[in-house]
Amino acid sequence: MATLLVKNAHTVVTMDEQRREIRRGGLYVRDSAIEQVGPTDTLPTTADQVIDLNDRQILLPGLVNTHHHFFQNLTRAVPAGQNSDLFGWLQALYPVWSKLTPEGIRLSAQLAAVELLLSGCTTASDHLYLFPNGCTLDDEIEAVQATGLRFHASRGSMSVGERQGGHPPDSLVEAESSILKDSQRLIEQYHDASRYAMLRIVLAPCSPFSVSTDLMRASAEMARSYGVRLHTHLAETAGDVAYSLEKFGQRPGDYAAAVGWLGEDVWHTHCVKLSDDEIATFGQTGTGVVHCPSSNMRLASGIAPIRSMLDHGVPVGLGVDGAASSDAGHLFQEARMALLAARVRSENATDMTARQALELATLGGARVLGRDDIGALAPGMAADFVTVDLDCPAFAGTAADPVAALLLCQVGAVTHSIVNGQWVVRDGQVTTLNVSNLLKSHQKYAQWLTA
Repeated sequence: MATLLVKNAHTVVTMDEQRREIRRGGLYVRDSAIEQVGPTDTLPTTADQVIDLNDRQILLPGLVNTHHHFFQNLTRAVPAGQNSDLFGWLQALYPVWSKLTPEGIRLSAQLAAVELLLSGCTTASDHLYLFPNGCTLDDEIEAVQATGLRFHASRGSMSVGERQGGHPPDSLVEAESSILKDSQRLIEQYHDASRYAMLRIVLAPCSPFSVSTDLMRASAEMARSYGVRLHTHLAETAGDVAYSLEKFGQRPGDYAAAVGWLGEDVWHTHCVKLSDDEIATFGQTGTGVVHCPSSNMRLASGIAPIRSMLDHGVPVGLGVDGAASSDAGHLFQEARMALLAARVRSENATDMTARQALELATLGGARVLGRDDIGALAPGMAADFVTVDLDCPAFAGTAADPVAALLLCQVGAVTHSIVNGQWVVRDGQVTTLNVSNLLKSHQKYAQWLTA
């Protein structure tokens, strides 16, 4: 059984039940799980591998990204979508995405995983909802597995095209029978419900404006029969709410309730426009929300009422969202943005603290994904952790509170990242892939796709 000792961290941010922050601490790992966390002088002195952080690095749980669209990093900053709201942006990019091939899915997935790993993320959920030209979720799964990222793969779908009153072009929608058949196949082939699982499957019809009520209900029924989770977009914009009222005669939260999409096994992305009553219902039912502040601001969607959600007991995690709507996949940056956005929304500097934002990015994300084995450093938790070097210009002058500085200042890239007890980033370099070759292939493909 392999062992790993990490010692002499400047501070260990545990996110455990006591929210301990341990000066000159460390942890001891056996195989894929943490055995001990505490001051360095209380830990074993030897192990198969030893990482000495020399009192200059923060050690903290790996961050958890609960919503992304990996494929979109091929279409960042496309001029046609730079100054559009959600629906205009989608209409500008659907024709580009219709050219995607399996190679594009694989390249974008690996590039997204690299970007996430370097920004401190160790677990991510991706929402792949279009499958042109023979693309499958398998392409993405196989690509991500090679990176070492812990992965929740969401089988997205669109079934209501423009001719039926939906927003996607008809060329990008699928037959609902095919969607459900493939969803069942993916669950049976890939889903791992065990503790410390590296891969889980999620059923994720894209949005109320791109799928039918029948598919929403059938997906919920299938997911619950297999014990997998449900995910979709909801109440992202005022236009989103208007569509729901026009098509279903209900606000988005009421529609979610009507089709069986409330509960602890469900999480919705954005929820910028949820009403007070809908927020209360989400809290009462344990329905999760993903906050994507950068994308919401980029597309002029608004700022989600996260403080109200937390006060009502709504599980809240963070998502970087699509890499063509936030144009980045940096989870520390997203946590910082959540902190700032909450204060701007309420004009109250106490509505979100640095440590609360960090909790959204760790324990909050773990709860949204239905996991009690990630998001904290404690005995029995997965060995998913990262380190951030304080000995750099960005953290000069932060000695009074370097933990808060992780959110108030700018984290560039993490120094080390361990996922499931295995190195994925070492001394700022990804260990699982040749990143230089990946970048060349990705750039070449992106230029072809957007030509």
